[in-house]
Formats: sequence, structure tokens, C-alpha cells
Amino acid sequence: MARTVMCVKLGREAEGFDAPPFPGEFGLKIFENVSLDGWELWKQHQTILINHYGLHPADPETRKMLRAEMDEFFFGEDAQLPEGWTPPPAGAAAAPRKK
Repeated sequence: MARTVMCVKLGREAEGFDAPPFPGEFGLKIFENVSLDGWELWKQHQTILINHYGLHPADPETRKMLRAEMDEFFFGEDAQLPEGWTPPPAGAAAAPRKK
């Protein structure tokens, strides 16, 4: 039987992680409060942030910023998309990545 959590993002019981998604206190907080479906929503949001701002996930400053955004996404009052971001038109090709 799958482990369930009361997901802070979905506001309902849903399947949880088998183990924390990363080490440390914050990883444990995610493990205890975020479902797999909630995590998928974060991954989509994170992709928007990375593409919109042309971020490099290997950069320590980017990782610090993304962690703060993740904390806000799951536990903040109201996570927002990047200022000025609009979704691409349906069926549009993905924009080339910034280097």
C-alpha cells in the first residue's frame, strides 16, 4: 500500500514519497507535507522559472533561489509565476534555451 500525506499544495490526501526527495531538514518537510502530484506541480513551476530567467541549475546561487521559490510554492501564502510570464500559445514550439 502506498504511503499517503495530507498535501499542502493540493489540500487533500494523496500518495507521498517513499523517501525524502533530498537530504536535510527541508527535504524531510517536503516528505511529510507534499504529495507526488504536488511535486509534479513544482517541477512544472520550476521549469517555468528556469526557462523564463535563463537560469543554470548547477549554479549555487540558482539552487539557493530555487529552494527559496520551492519553499514559497509549497508553504508560502501565494506562489506567483515570474513577472511578465505568459504561457506559450497552444501547439507552439518550445523557445530555444539561453546559453
